[in-house]
Amino acid sequence: MPTTPKHVVSVSPGSSQRDSYIETELLGTPIILERRGTDGDMPKAAQMIESLDGKVDAFGLGGMDLFIQAAGRRYYLRDGVRLASHAKKTPMVCGAGLKDTLERVVVRDLDETLHWKNKKVLMVSAVDRFGMAEALADVGANVLYGDLIFGLGLVVPIKSLKTLARTARALGPIISNVPISWIYPVGKAQEKTIQDWRGKYFDWADIVAGDFHFIKRYAPEKLTGKIILTNTTTASDVEMLKKRGVKTLITTTPRFNGRSLPTNVLEAAFIAVSGKYPLTPDDYKRLLAEAKLEPDILHLN
Repeated sequence: MPTTPKHVVSVSPGSSQRDSYIETELLGTPIILERRGTDGDMPKAAQMIESLDGKVDAFGLGGMDLFIQAAGRRYYLRDGVRLASHAKKTPMVCGAGLKDTLERVVVRDLDETLHWKNKKVLMVSAVDRFGMAEALADVGANVLYGDLIFGLGLVVPIKSLKTLARTARALGPIISNVPISWIYPVGKAQEKTIQDWRGKYFDWADIVAGDFHFIKRYAPEKLTGKIILTNTTTASDVEMLKKRGVKTLITTTPRFNGRSLPTNVLEAAFIAVSGKYPLTPDDYKRLLAEAKLEPDILHLN
């Protein structure tokens, strides 16, 4: 008899224009991967979670994190925890656990082709992907961490991992308790762009890394010759980057139907097919190796 597919739904307060539905196979198991956005409507997102709770195999939390993990400390984000609390039966993950493992591996593996020691890297936000930040430091890249620039609008570039760690410890307890919309584009704000003084940091960099919503929101019109290392991008995002002159787009997860897979969806998918929750860093390493998933590399110009 045919195997009933596992079902993962990523619920996001982000734009519904980025919704997707994918039927695929992971580790020999058929699986349905959905993304549903609510255009900034948090009560609608909560209602959606409640209506699907116990009916799907795993939830992904899109558009925000449950926590950020930086410099050995974990800070739970108020809005993320509140939204996740509506899932009583079905496990919910935000991708942070998988991201910490996956992105370290991707940075290390890309060293052979990108030669990080010769590159200037703008990381638009690092406290939400501290694994990538540490990996970039380990391979000797010249990194500018833009958390204060893009998250808080302050003209304060961070140029060392040590300073980033101190900043995370100082601001983590504060940021974790403010509305997510204060520090991150949510809903229709994800479709708006701002071109201002922050563009000079893009001009400086050879490679722009980090969360795509921050990149899309603040990137200047001209990105000629740049390499972008990011997470979720749609077909329209790819076209936009191509028009702006981006040389190469690298996403840390594979692309399905023109869209790279969000890490929260992939983490939820691993939980669904493994039947285990929570997963450990060793579990992530094993599952990534078994699935033979590789970053997606698109040469645009």
